[in-house]
Amino acid sequence: MYLPDFFYDVNIFSVTFRLLLAVLYGGIIGLERGATRHPAGFRTHILVCVGATLAMLTNQYICETGLYNPADPSRLGAQVITGVGFLGVGTILVTGGGQKIKGLTTAAGLWASACIGLALGIGFYSGAVAAGFLVFVSLRFLKNIENYFYDLSRVMDLYVELDSLPKLKEYQKFITDQGIAIQSSHLNRYGRVATNGIGYHLSIRIPKGIKHTEVIEKLSNYEGIYLIEEI
Repeated sequence: MYLPDFFYDVNIFSVTFRLLLAVLYGGIIGLERGATRHPAGFRTHILVCVGATLAMLTNQYICETGLYNPADPSRLGAQVITGVGFLGVGTILVTGGGQKIKGLTTAAGLWASACIGLALGIGFYSGAVAAGFLVFVSLRFLKNIENYFYDLSRVMDLYVELDSLPKLKEYQKFITDQGIAIQSSHLNRYGRVATNGIGYHLSIRIPKGIKHTEVIEKLSNYEGIYLIEEI
């Protein structure tokens, strides 16, 4: 992207312009996450993107003013990426008896926001604009495509909680009677949702033409089931 030289120098105009772009792109990504009730939303993404932008602006300022010579313009950026990695961990939730992980996409969105901020901070406008657009499209519109192909899969991983251990073999027979093959199974060693429940992990192969939601509905219609969810 060709812009006049003052867009790339460290001056009051370019600094303000880059920070405003950071607010814009961080906000766009954050709004999408917040609208779908994910842990890190509008303000969090803005703060991460603005902070990363400021870090690179500070780096460029140090290099251009010669306050520290020699200066490595990538040093602060590397520290930002490391710091955002720890921040992203806070958005990741573990459910399903310790087997289901939620929040990875939001954590990746935070990391991408930081990278966009770094690009804006150093004046790499074309990369930041293109990346901001692609990140938003990926978060906002590609989920339906992802879910469509996942629903076509004939393999499912389930977490089930039963009221007692003796019913486990009976429940396995109930599953196979539905035309579903059990590929592997093991008892859960993590905390359970139900106080007196027995946690159980299943990997199954379902017949063609059956949706995942239909399988969950079928397998939940059994006496003694406290919980069943796909993981």
